Amino acid sequence: MKRSFFSVVVLGLVLAFLYVPILLVVVYGFIPNGISMSFFDAQGHFIGFTAKWYGQIFSGHYAVKALMQSFWLSLTIAGLATFISCVIGTTAALSLHRWKDRLQTIHHALVYTPLVMPDILIGISLLMLFVAAKVECGFWTILTAHVTFCVSYVAMTVLARLQDFDDRLIEAAYDLGAGPWYTFFKVELPILMPGIVAGGLLAFTLSIDDVVITSFVNGAGTNTFPTYVSSMTKHSKNLPSVFALSTLMLLFTCALVGISKLLSRPQPSMKGK
Repeated sequence: MKRSFFSVVVLGLVLAFLYVPILLVVVYGFIPNGISMSFFDAQGHFIGFTAKWYGQIFSGHYAVKALMQSFWLSLTIAGLATFISCVIGTTAALSLHRWKDRLQTIHHALVYTPLVMPDILIGISLLMLFVAAKVECGFWTILTAHVTFCVSYVAMTVLARLQDFDDRLIEAAYDLGAGPWYTFFKVELPILMPGIVAGGLLAFTLSIDDVVITSFVNGAGTNTFPTYVSSMTKHSKNLPSVFALSTLMLLFTCALVGISKLLSRPQPSMKGK
């Protein structure tokens, strides 16, 4: 069917609305003047591009020391949250798949709820919990909060993988004399690994990009990269360094999302083979 001119224009406007701001972030990572935030001098002459902001990032320049500390903190929290979420989320998915009763329906709803709950509500509820428990906000509260919402994504991803799992493989392993642990690590886990990796990559991406929930549970000196950037965007002369590092994070995140999409593609069912 031939596309109308109107539909092409609408598509172009939608794509521009979504991706032009991202393109501007990439472009401004090469801006020569971090004070005026302009590619032109006082006389209106174009002064070109520069890669000095990337140089500051890779050289550990003092001007971006706090920015890089927040970046490494984000990577650390995202890595730990991903690992913990994969362990808990995989266990939850296996439980939901193996045991099916009315109580499991409630468990499934509890696992699914964080996916549809607004981030601001999760952040406020976790802050109230930490305050009631008299826990000082900092590294561990951020990690706990990230695990809280990442577990659901891992569990749902692994559970989707389990829908095509042939339970007769486990029965065959038992018939051949394999024990429960051997069967899990040698039969079940390798088949589930693509789903676990996909869920882990999704959890890592969500954790390293989170702003709303983190802003409620972080403490003094524990700003992650997104929260630190949001606090400096309007007054820092080193803003182009943020754009440069954001560009690198964008490339890294896109790579992770691409891998996640490839690994989470539906696999051909083994049933009947």
